[in-house]
Amino acid sequence: MPRRRRPPRPGALADLSPTRILSQIIVLQLAYYACAAILIIFTALVAGREIDTDLLLSWRSLRGDTTVGWTLGLVWVLNSLVAVVFILLLIARSKLVLDFALTIHFIHLVVTSLYSHSLPTNLFWWALQICSATLMTSLGVWACQWRELRPISFGGKSTTANGSAATAGPADDEAVGHTRGRGRGRGRDGAGEYEMVGMSAREENV
Repeated sequence: MPRRRRPPRPGALADLSPTRILSQIIVLQLAYYACAAILIIFTALVAGREIDTDLLLSWRSLRGDTTVGWTLGLVWVLNSLVAVVFILLLIARSKLVLDFALTIHFIHLVVTSLYSHSLPTNLFWWALQICSATLMTSLGVWACQWRELRPISFGGKSTTANGSAATAGPADDEAVGHTRGRGRGRGRDGAGEYEMVGMSAREENV
């Protein structure tokens, strides 16, 4: 008798569908390059350097013995920080951050190699990619976990970290002046007093 397979959890097929994953990869990669292009163009204009596609796609521009190389390195690190925001908005799942971060850098390796007609041989470029992937993964996981662990509010009630529900609104103002347990207090309308009397043991058992 064949074993019965466990039914997938709700939303599992949609989250793991190849079409959705491919679209997320394309959008993330385009956003990664668009943000890098904006940062590089701005830096080149400020430094008075001619804008060239080599600054974006060539690994030969990233060198540790020139000022331009270090400047581009800082720009790519900053671009990794901005990419964390894209991951948080598009992925929002901490267990998928590592896969998407490595995919972004792998595609960048392929694009850079095709543009430069050779694999990167500069150690500075490889060190920068490792630092960028590590930074993107660690901050991306932290940001997604922070979003996943945020309290969920239903109808004006927010659930706190210890599981208690807090209600904000006019009801809190009306509850001011009420007493709990045995004692005296005033009605909600402010007119008249009432006294809470404890129930006897016999009445409690009824």
